[in-house]
Amino acid sequence: MKKVLIVDDSSFVRKILSKIISQLGYTVDTAKDGEEAVKKILHNDYDLVTLDIEMPVKNGIEVLKEIMDVKPTRVVIISSYTTENADITFKALDMGAITYITKPGKLGVDLKKIEEDIKETVKEVSELPLSRLQTRTEIKEPSAKNYPSEKKYILIGASTGGPKHIEDILKALPENYPNPICIVQHMPKDFIPTFVKRLNSVSKLKVTEAKDGEPVDTGKVIIGKGGYHLNFEKKNGKVVCRLKSDNNNSLFVPSVDEMFKSALKAIEPEKIVGVLLTGIGSDGAEGLLELRKAGAITIAESEETAIVYGMPREAYNKGAVKKLLPFPQIIKEIIKIGADRDVQKAQSR
Repeated sequence: MKKVLIVDDSSFVRKILSKIISQLGYTVDTAKDGEEAVKKILHNDYDLVTLDIEMPVKNGIEVLKEIMDVKPTRVVIISSYTTENADITFKALDMGAITYITKPGKLGVDLKKIEEDIKETVKEVSELPLSRLQTRTEIKEPSAKNYPSEKKYILIGASTGGPKHIEDILKALPENYPNPICIVQHMPKDFIPTFVKRLNSVSKLKVTEAKDGEPVDTGKVIIGKGGYHLNFEKKNGKVVCRLKSDNNNSLFVPSVDEMFKSALKAIEPEKIVGVLLTGIGSDGAEGLLELRKAGAITIAESEETAIVYGMPREAYNKGAVKKLLPFPQIIKEIIKIGADRDVQKAQSR
């Protein structure tokens, strides 16, 4: 039976999380502050720790500092989704936390909206091999390539575990990389500006949050804007972004499926490369299948490196994936696309 430690200074939050997680059949333990949490983590074997950031005595960042080197642990941050909390949440991810989920509010409506997300996240992350904690992919920057003038459009979708992957991809791309990149990362809308700022600090390419009517040009990395779907339109011979309000009560806004499907309305399929990375659920699988059927290159992350294999698995099972690759190989494929004509050949799995 799996064992989970809930760390939060709010007795209400501890009670609510205990109730939700125990419904999975897991044994639940609690700690009211960081100091108690460190003692319990070092003397017990937990399959997962949910960790509040702002606590008395010892905060969540201090807890991560103390435990990760001596006892690597699967940690999920419990966060209030505000712009102010974005920086500290990303810092926690840098220190080894795997992902973050919404802190339950005091209104029943908030709890109903996040209960399933908590259950699914806890269930998936508790299965993650400890060997994958703190792993980052460093690809040596390639020597300058002679890229052809005909560009590809690289469309990337990710959820749980995605922020670190996306950082690693952008770190590896040379400054003369010709292919525009559009990314949908499941993330609270208030976190997106901080995420864009972080990406700009590591990327040689310009990273922006999507704006309606923005051209999708060479040398650009465009991140889907929180609260809107990232769509595309052909206008005066150029591909531009269109921000679309959600009318379908979608689980994720922006949605990876929406981005993939919309691309086919504005871009020739042979110029599209769809990439589906780590993540919980199935978003992106249907869209990737449409891309493959139309003749686009489709790539998904394999189970051996995905933090959560949910989204890539769904796509693979649907027959949507031409190339199922470990993450380091995906980075290499993205680098060479456009320089290596051979990658354009259709491949069967």
